[in-house]
Amino acid sequence: QVQLVESGGGLVQAGGSLRLSCAANGSIFSINTMTWYRQAPGKQREFIAAILAGGSSYYADSMKGRFAISRDNAKNTVYLQMNSLKPEDTAVYYCNAVIHGGAYWGQGTQVTVSS
Repeated sequence: QVQLVESGGGLVQAGGSLRLSCAANGSIFSINTMTWYRQAPGKQREFIAAILAGGSSYYADSMKGRFAISRDNAKNTVYLQMNSLKPEDTAVYYCNAVIHGGAYWGQGTQVTVSS
């Protein structure tokens, strides 16, 4: 059974930084695309960035410049570095991974940015 476990969320002041991690656990041979999303209260889930197995990355236009996605294939882990955080970045952040043809979601990690 595959499980995604996110960590790194918390409370940070505006202008601060956080680094989120999402580790895939279980019997895993390879991971295809790994993606970060977020969902703010009362809003739809929003795409942030995706990274392919080979390292190519893609961002939502509104996320370019402040957010950076990376992955460590040896650790089956994807990261999201978030800089210059704003109160509007407050949301639950989720990772998604395509593993052996199936899509898996993490439980989410809360990020709260205070003004």
